[in-house]
Amino acid sequence: MRFETASQGAARPATVGATGTEHESVSDQGPRTGAGEAYFATHGDPRYRVHRYELTLDYRPGPNRLAGSARIGAVAGDRPLGDIVLDLAEFRIGRVLVDGHQARYTHRAGKLRVRPGTAIRARAAFTVEVHYVGNPKPVRSPWGGVGWEELTDGSLVAGQPIGAPSWYPCNDRVDDKAAYQISVTAPSMYAVVVGGRLLTRSSRGGNSTWVYEQPAPTASYLVTVSIGRYETVPLPGTGVPQVAHVPARLVSRFRSDFGRQPQMMTLFEELFGPYPFGEYTVVVTDDDLDIPIEAQGMATFGANHVDGARGAERLVAHELAHQWFGNSVGLADWRHIWLNEGFARYAEWLWSERSGGRSAAVQAAIEHTDLSGRPQDLLLGSPRPKLIFDDRIYGRGALTVHAVRCALGDVAFFAMLRDWATTHRHGLVTTDDFTAHAARYASRPLDALFEAWLDREALPPLPVGQAGSAPPVAPAAPAAPPQRRGRLGWPWTSGQGGSSG
Repeated sequence: MRFETASQGAARPATVGATGTEHESVSDQGPRTGAGEAYFATHGDPRYRVHRYELTLDYRPGPNRLAGSARIGAVAGDRPLGDIVLDLAEFRIGRVLVDGHQARYTHRAGKLRVRPGTAIRARAAFTVEVHYVGNPKPVRSPWGGVGWEELTDGSLVAGQPIGAPSWYPCNDRVDDKAAYQISVTAPSMYAVVVGGRLLTRSSRGGNSTWVYEQPAPTASYLVTVSIGRYETVPLPGTGVPQVAHVPARLVSRFRSDFGRQPQMMTLFEELFGPYPFGEYTVVVTDDDLDIPIEAQGMATFGANHVDGARGAERLVAHELAHQWFGNSVGLADWRHIWLNEGFARYAEWLWSERSGGRSAAVQAAIEHTDLSGRPQDLLLGSPRPKLIFDDRIYGRGALTVHAVRCALGDVAFFAMLRDWATTHRHGLVTTDDFTAHAARYASRPLDALFEAWLDREALPPLPVGQAGSAPPVAPAAPAAPPQRRGRLGWPWTSGQGGSSG
């Protein structure tokens, strides 16, 4: 949830005053058809798919110096590759290898174009290795600087939507998921936190090296690193390992504000199915952040989100819900962003409803009143590119989910919701996938409902119907369930289809 705002429609970056080094223009003439990255047409290369990144980094916080090497395992598409195009910001390139052999390259305007000595055959596996060094900084986007950001004492990565190239070379497409192993060396007084399982930590000569593995398929924008002076705070409870890294001065407040996160995990596993990753990590920075930062298996909050009174608990629920909706169930294209943000906001309402707060119906009424006073110029199912992080995507998306709940009734709705998350676990989805899925659980057609909420600008009436607070029941599944969508269509050598959790 990189760009959520509490009430304003304008999005803003997670930290204040960040500057960038590149500009990424986004057409505002409406979405294009065809390519998965129509919203960011200059990012990524659809001619190949990456299955694994191995990043080895050395970071010096004082001078903000990053030296790295990236080993990228990929598979060519249906045609031979005469060159390989990666996204990478302003770094100095040391050397580039393709399958162990020196390769020619050019690096300009955020593109590293690598030319192997011999073209890569169609459907052939290949490896690119890039060595680079420089001072990482956010890249520019229509929503502000995104990517690697310096903190007062440390750094973090806020990658959504196009910030990944600010710190490593990648095929920066939302639909190109891969496994990751990330090794980071930094001064030993700093903790290094990455989404995934910590394999090893070793220290030598005042420096420590942290090695993490994320075997589950991960979009480039969901990979993060957080470096700071933190205490480790385990969270008790469920079978899913949960740990936090928090400044010492905030530990007491954190225990209060995040004390119910294990119960959230239990509820969301009941509602959405098993947690899709091996662990869940929370970082609280010593700096204020405008909004929390979503990443795979991890979320980062600012010091301002920790007040000792659970004042930001809805955001705790929102970021946890993204592990199912947005991270595991990923987007085939950014135009379907409501499937991430609408579902995560509705999860806030479900947590409120099941933990003694306002019901989802009351939350929906409040949201509907707010949206009715805003401009009616948003197509939820196909928003103009500059509106993909507009707060109306979040609110109207949650109302659409609530409308489906009202139409189906609780028993069918919760069965549908759980099956959606489990059927498409670690896959890619579109709005059409969801409407077809939901229709299978309905006793009458949902076409008019989805047309009103997704394909028209005018806000439909407040949904009312059979929604209540009854716990979900697991009825018999509808006949002939669809096979899990395997849109990736590419072989994995690591992390295929799941995680260790």
